[in-house]
Amino acid sequence: MVSPQPIADPNANRMRPRVATAAPTDALPDQQQTLRRAARVTGRGYYTGDEVTVELRPAPAGSGIVFVREDCRPHVRIPARIDYRVDDMRRTSLARGNIRVEMIEHAMASLAALGIDNCELAIDRPELPAGDGSALDFVEAIHSAGVHRQRARAETCVIREPIRVEHGDAWLEAAPHPQGRWELHYQLDYSQTPAIGSQSLSVVVGPRRFACEIAPARSFLLEQEAQWLRSQGLGRHVTPQEILVFGQDGPIDNELRFDDECVRHKLLDLIGDLSLCGRRLSGRFRAARSGHQLNGALTVQIAQCCREMPQRCSA
Repeated sequence: MVSPQPIADPNANRMRPRVATAAPTDALPDQQQTLRRAARVTGRGYYTGDEVTVELRPAPAGSGIVFVREDCRPHVRIPARIDYRVDDMRRTSLARGNIRVEMIEHAMASLAALGIDNCELAIDRPELPAGDGSALDFVEAIHSAGVHRQRARAETCVIREPIRVEHGDAWLEAAPHPQGRWELHYQLDYSQTPAIGSQSLSVVVGPRRFACEIAPARSFLLEQEAQWLRSQGLGRHVTPQEILVFGQDGPIDNELRFDDECVRHKLLDLIGDLSLCGRRLSGRFRAARSGHQLNGALTVQIAQCCREMPQRCSA
C-alpha cells in the first residue's frame, strides 16, 4: 500500500515545493542500521540565533545515538538517552555535567523514524539548527548519506502492559499493539484559538510515512507566546516566515502545509521524545495535550521497565 501524499486538497493544503523524498518502504529490517556516509546540516539555533553545524556520522553497531560537543576541549559525548534529559522550556535537551545539547527532538525523530539505530552527531554549538521548524533538513541529510545495514540485531522495547502518565487535563499512555507496530495518536486542543482549534491524527511510524506526512510539519506558537519569547531575548532573529506564528485569523505572513499541521508537529515531537528510550519501539501510544515534559515522563517509565523487567518489556 502506498501511503497518501501530504496534499489531499491543493486548495486547502498549500504546501511549498520542498518535500523530503520518501523512503521506498515503511518496513525496517531486523538488523541495526547506521549511515552509509557522513552528512551535514547547517543553520541557526531558534532560541540563540547562533550559526551551528551538525555532522551526522556512521557509528558502530550497539553504540546508539550520541551527540558530541566538538566545541569543547576535550570533546564531550552525550548519549541520546532519557537518563541525560533535562527540563527545558518548549524543547528537549540533554546534559552531561554542565555541557548541553538543546532542541534535539527533530533530529531524534528523523533518526528513529528512518530506522537509524547508531549515529554520531558532532555539533559545534549547544543548540541544533532549527531550519524552518520542521524535520526536513535532517530527513534530507539522512537520505543523502544513505543507510547501511549492520550485522547486529536491533533491540525493540515492546509495550506489554499499559503505562499512563498525566498532568492536569494532559495525558499520555502506552499499550500493547496487536501487530507489533509503533503507532501514535494525538489529540490537540486549542479550542480557545479558533485558527487552530481541535485536531487529531493517528500514524504508524515508518520511514515513508514520516518523510511525507510528519517531517514537513513545522513548530508553531501563538502570537502572544512569540512576543513573550522575544521580550526574554529569545528567538529575536526569527520571522513569521520561518516559523508558524498564529494570530486570531491564522498564520501570520505564512501558509499552512497541511490543514492539521499543528497536530502533525506534535506527533513529530512525540516521536523524538520517545526515542530517548534508546531502542526501537512497539506499542500503541495515545496522547492528549501532551508536551515535552509529559513525553519525557512516559519515556522514563518505559526505559525503567526495559531495564528492570526486560523479559516483559523488550524483544
